Amino acid sequence: MSIKKLSYLFLVMIMTLGVSGALAQEKLKIGWTAWSDAEFVTKLATRILEERMDQEVELVQTDIAPQYQGLKSGGIDIMLMSWQPGTHEDYIDKTCTDVVNLGLLYTHARLGWVVPNSIPKDQLNSIEDLKNPEVREKLDGTITGIDPGAGLTRLSKEAIEEYGLDYELQISSGAGMTAALKRAVRRDEWIVVTGWSPHWMFGAFDLRYLEDPKGVLGSYERIHAVARKGFYQDNIKAASFFSRMQLPIEDLESAMNDAQETSYEEAVTKYIDENEERVEYWISGEL
Repeated sequence: MSIKKLSYLFLVMIMTLGVSGALAQEKLKIGWTAWSDAEFVTKLATRILEERMDQEVELVQTDIAPQYQGLKSGGIDIMLMSWQPGTHEDYIDKTCTDVVNLGLLYTHARLGWVVPNSIPKDQLNSIEDLKNPEVREKLDGTITGIDPGAGLTRLSKEAIEEYGLDYELQISSGAGMTAALKRAVRRDEWIVVTGWSPHWMFGAFDLRYLEDPKGVLGSYERIHAVARKGFYQDNIKAASFFSRMQLPIEDLESAMNDAQETSYEEAVTKYIDENEERVEYWISGEL
């Protein structure tokens, strides 16, 4: 083989590797935490992006704090679970100049402490009622929580202090919390868990929120898609999709229930099949 031909092949190889490297860098990285609402929305977006929009997606599962840090550093392109204005206030304050809000995903979300409806309201209907020694004994002085980095965990710690409660916030995970709730409901035991809407547990169990007269746990929240600075310019096609992706919270809760009964993959398929016009709008922007 001639030197000229070898040089040509070497040049082609270098150009190919360069293109491959550039393409690899364009992989869309979505941060998420294994909460049921975030899991469904993230997997729904991923399916549409990969199968209908020719986007390569990498899911980065981690806690909330590292997700915001990832957006700030550029290691993550977008997260679909920014709770505003209260729940993620601390994280947003620290990263607001380094992230871009692409818009609402769903509204009428809320946080709170949740109990089974089998617990009599005349004994436990408000966070204030937790001060009752008999109530505390039945609950073993424990509030069952979720991830240590969650905004709900921070607010729950504030609630314990604000209400002057002699309780331990048991740090767990979303899955750990629901497992403890399911076990308590099955045994007809008392339990208080840190909860939020939307969540499949409200369809699976008969539950209610405890009243929060001091408003420590906040009121209704809205969930946004938040991206790293520059993401819109780097991938306007995907960014435009996220800016249009919005679904009613009732639809989301129904889909989350479907996911518990089957799988998230099957629930995503069902949602796309039953909402083709909405999905097409998210993709194209055309009604």
